[in-house]
Amino acid sequence: MFGYRVPAPDEAMLISGGRRGQGGAPFRVVTGHGKFVLPVFRKTRFLTLAMCEAEVAEKCVTKQGIVLTVRAVIAFKVGNDTESIVNAGQRFLSDQDQMSVLTGRIFAGHLRAIIGSMTVEEIITERQKLAIEVLDTSKTEMAKIGLIVDSLQIQSIDDGDTGYIAAMSAPHKAAIQRQAQIAQAQAAQAAAEAEQAAARKQAEYARQTAVVQAEYSAEVDRVQAQSAQAGPLAEAHAQQEVLAARTELAQRAADLRQQQLVAEIVKPAEAEAERIRVLALAEAERMRIQAEAAASHGRVALDRMLIDQLPQIVKEAASGLSGANVNVLNGADGLGEIAAGLVGQGLTILDSVRRNLGSPEGDVEKAEKAQKSGGQRPADGGGRVEIR
Repeated sequence: MFGYRVPAPDEAMLISGGRRGQGGAPFRVVTGHGKFVLPVFRKTRFLTLAMCEAEVAEKCVTKQGIVLTVRAVIAFKVGNDTESIVNAGQRFLSDQDQMSVLTGRIFAGHLRAIIGSMTVEEIITERQKLAIEVLDTSKTEMAKIGLIVDSLQIQSIDDGDTGYIAAMSAPHKAAIQRQAQIAQAQAAQAAAEAEQAAARKQAEYARQTAVVQAEYSAEVDRVQAQSAQAGPLAEAHAQQEVLAARTELAQRAADLRQQQLVAEIVKPAEAEAERIRVLALAEAERMRIQAEAAASHGRVALDRMLIDQLPQIVKEAASGLSGANVNVLNGADGLGEIAAGLVGQGLTILDSVRRNLGSPEGDVEKAEKAQKSGGQRPADGGGRVEIR
């Protein structure tokens, strides 16, 4: 629309003419939105709010009197507040490139002042401290012109041909070189050890390969030998089995022949011997029975003779009492005992003769002795007889 102006996002629109701005500023400040501007009666200008850059390359003298060339980069911009925009607009609106020139000069002066109070060692080792001190000392001065600094970077510090920094770094360089040499020696040693280890592994692998090959060859030879011996071994086993079968057959034939011999010779001989033994036993038994029968017949005849002679024997025994003085102590019982004793003597004589049947002469003698011993009496019984 005609007369309506809108500033860019990184710009501030300054409207001059008409009433004054805030705080008695000679213009009005508009940011972030548009504004209707009456043509001819109002004038509009734009101030950049974008980031700007200033470079500084300044020769500074240190506390030790050593000249250093310091190069730095400053990043700055116009502040976002109205006061900063008004201050910057009044100073740089007609020539905004002067902001970088003026900022570089301001920082160069502060660099010279701060470096003059520090040694080379401090500047080299404490660059961040140097940048912070420069920012702190320049902040107030930069705010007066409506600028704020975002960062300050020390790019390089050079002592020219004096060689101070080089001399200062020599021990460190020597240490670094020494460390580099040590690291190189360690790397070489590690490489040599790795090479030796690789050689050992290769030799071990070769040895294992040779062992495996030898074992494989030995296994192949063994299998071939077994294969070559398989035929003869099988034949030998077969012959051995044939011999074993023949031996078993011969043993069976021998057992059969032995059984035949036992059946044909031993068994008949044993049967004949048994028959002869039985016949002999029968004959012996027959003779024994005949002898017993003969003996029994003789005893029967003798017993009969003795029985026939028993009355005479008793008579002879009783005749021995004819001249004896007999006292009968218990009457009729005593007389019965005397008669019984005489008969008992006769029976004793008869029994003695039977036991000595094989000696007739002895039997007669014993009988005679028994007959003559008529004075003997049996043990006392119920009666009592006394012979004198």
